[in-house]
Amino acid sequence: MSVTAEPTSAEPRHDHSAPANDPVGQEVLRPHAEHAFAQELTALAAHDDRPRPARWKLSPWAVATYLLGGTLPDGTVITPKYVGPRRIVEVAVTTLATDRALLLLGVPGTAKTWVSEHLAAAVSGDSTLLVQGTAGTPEEAIRYGWNYAQLLAHGPSRAALVPSPVMRAMAEGMTARVEELTRIPADVQDSLITILSEKTLPIPELGQEVQAVRGFSLIATANDRDRGVNELSSALRRRFNSVVLPLPESVEAEVDIVARRVDQIGRSLDLPAAPDGIDEIRRVVTVFRELRAGITSDGRTKVKSPSGTLSPAEAISVVTNGLALATHFGDGVLRPADVAAGLLGAVVRDPAADRVVWQEYLEAVVRERAGWTDFYRACREVSV
Repeated sequence: MSVTAEPTSAEPRHDHSAPANDPVGQEVLRPHAEHAFAQELTALAAHDDRPRPARWKLSPWAVATYLLGGTLPDGTVITPKYVGPRRIVEVAVTTLATDRALLLLGVPGTAKTWVSEHLAAAVSGDSTLLVQGTAGTPEEAIRYGWNYAQLLAHGPSRAALVPSPVMRAMAEGMTARVEELTRIPADVQDSLITILSEKTLPIPELGQEVQAVRGFSLIATANDRDRGVNELSSALRRRFNSVVLPLPESVEAEVDIVARRVDQIGRSLDLPAAPDGIDEIRRVVTVFRELRAGITSDGRTKVKSPSGTLSPAEAISVVTNGLALATHFGDGVLRPADVAAGLLGAVVRDPAADRVVWQEYLEAVVRERAGWTDFYRACREVSV
């Protein structure tokens, strides 16, 4: 028996506005993308006259505009959610418009989860159909589970079945997300093969199946830098179109990314804007980029790289923490002393090896750099 769950012709279940019982009205710490950027999504939908794939809230062009930013004919400004090559976003969006799954690859901190969430929000109006990959993720998280009280009382039935986010996305024509796919055990990963190739999820206990309706897509994220990685089988990898999200190409691009996210996070935490903090952001970004690359920005001095990734996400964390320090224990102006401790914690992950790398970098590079005296002193104070 084949089971499909076509949406009714009534009002759609998911939209860009927050439902009445949604906690976003109660000042949640981090609203889902479809709620945080509801006005932008609504404005894009109003001006979007291009063809939309089945059950998509926006056309592929509008989805790309939502991620990359732009200005609509009525003057509405769409803020960039991703700063990077346009072609990467276009390929990702186009993949979702076909019957292929999308795999976002990259080192930690390259905005894979961020891009995944915003793609789901723009395409389906709901970014919450999420499977979080860990070493303990069971097959039920991808397929389905059972309500054991119902199962024991009445036996296997549809009422006793607990659908996974992937199963719900298939039945409703939505976008499902699988975070950290390579952290999931290989045998559990492979439960996606039939789903992605046949667009069917068998339920052998009931002699039924759930067939994906038009609009269903799946976005997975993965990186190969962390320990405990389970390589994808060749059969599963063939079911994905892979898109690699690179680290920012230039200092200016990375500074822009960090500044934007710090401003967004700061507003959600009621921290004041830090217009004079751009110098400290630039210093943090410069330090991270030089230690990542193993050479200074002028190409004159080679430096050792620490064990950590030193990604834009970590730079955002360092600066946000510094802004909180400046607000609650200073005069609100972001200074070197506010970011020094966070910077040390980000760089020195291995106390033995990374501390030597950091000390050598401070003395050989930071100490000699013009205009960085206060920064050098602040870092030295927390490093002893």
